[in-house]
Amino acid sequence: MKTSIFLSYPKPFTKRQEQFVNLLSKYLNEHGFEPRTLGVTDYDMDAPLKAIRRLMLESNGLLAIAFRRSYVKTGTSKPKSDINEKEIDLSNTWLTSPYCHIEPAMAFQLGLPVLILRENGVLSDGILEKGVLGTYMPEFSLEKSFDEYFQSNEFLHLIGKWEGYVRRVVEKKGNPQQLF
Repeated sequence: MKTSIFLSYPKPFTKRQEQFVNLLSKYLNEHGFEPRTLGVTDYDMDAPLKAIRRLMLESNGLLAIAFRRSYVKTGTSKPKSDINEKEIDLSNTWLTSPYCHIEPAMAFQLGLPVLILRENGVLSDGILEKGVLGTYMPEFSLEKSFDEYFQSNEFLHLIGKWEGYVRRVVEKKGNPQQLF
């Protein structure tokens, strides 16, 4: 029986994004995991956050892919700030789906292991800021070879560490609650 994990990603809008999801799913399946995604492998009639929570409670970890989603051609954060804050130029920046922030935060609150892969160019704010989860957040490029990325030391080390955490969750879920 495979280990259920929550695979979070915005719906791909390019073939390269779709290929990345497919290759990552294949990797996970080959390593004994069952990637589950709301609206792809699992469906629910309830409100999205309730459905996400239910699926997370059945999962043992979360892996999120923060794909490029919305492009900011010209933009400013904190415009005309008058309390000693500097304006931040957001021009030529990519944003991801809000669910790439929401779902990892929900998993963190449940105590699940979280690994976020962020496409290069995606704004690193919110949960996507380095250090927020306390784990290294790798960036990947859809312009480079997928084989090279999925065989890189960085990817293999990080996913291996995350896999270990997920397997510990499975082990601990089977243990009775300790009162002392």
